[in-house]
Amino acid sequence: MRISVTIFLTDETITPTRLARELEARGFAGLYLPEHTHIPVERVTPYPAGGDLPREYGRTLDPFVALGQAAAVTERLGLGTGITLVAQHDPIDLAKQIATLDHLSGGRFTLGLGFGWNVEEAADHGVEWRTRRELVRDRMALMHALWADEPTAYEGEFGSVRASYAFPKPVQKRTLVGGAAGPKLFSHICEYADGWLPIGGRGLTESLPVLRSAWADAGRDPAALQVVPYAVFPSPGKLAHYADLGIEEVVVQLPPAGDGEVLKALDEYARYVGGGGEV
Repeated sequence: MRISVTIFLTDETITPTRLARELEARGFAGLYLPEHTHIPVERVTPYPAGGDLPREYGRTLDPFVALGQAAAVTERLGLGTGITLVAQHDPIDLAKQIATLDHLSGGRFTLGLGFGWNVEEAADHGVEWRTRRELVRDRMALMHALWADEPTAYEGEFGSVRASYAFPKPVQKRTLVGGAAGPKLFSHICEYADGWLPIGGRGLTESLPVLRSAWADAGRDPAALQVVPYAVFPSPGKLAHYADLGIEEVVVQLPPAGDGEVLKALDEYARYVGGGGEV
């Protein structure tokens, strides 16, 4: 089983370059970074985990810039977002960012995407909350048109692009969708993604067969479905359970801290790492 990590990298934590080097040296498979452009002070949306919103949410580094630094100092480490808030991006710009990072890293990028939870943050980007899932679906289709081998036009409900020359192309175009289990989420995964990023990894015994059924009904190759439990606090029993479910990669949670605390956590998690660090 491949063991990757996620962390809220901020202006107060370990740097992307230091972390990436330490991960690759220990054989971890990948580094996934979250995204928040800003956190409005006057918030109505409650923090999904309950209580006060942790400090790091308002200090998060841009994941693409940070992953670019990580790519430059590593050779094998997988690079991913967990998650990119696609609705908050211009899709033409985002398609270029993804393609450039994947190209320069030699095909090591995974787009983990989601629909967001912070209504105020999304609203500042002009996102209509009730249609955000349809907006993401539309923007993914537009980006796939830009990534096509031949110039391809796209006309959607929320945006369009002319047939265009758009290089570089992503090497692997691996896409995972984050979110809670449900028919709407699973329909999105089956339509335009390669798999699921279940946050916390709870309830997979019940939900995974439902997703696999929906995947097969959509005509997708059963062997191609990827399920990657995300932001997991690991234990031997938990990882063994995931392995029994056929899961091949798990993303474990690191603290949003400085070098000492993060490296201590890496050393504790290193016992779960085996078989090299390639994604």
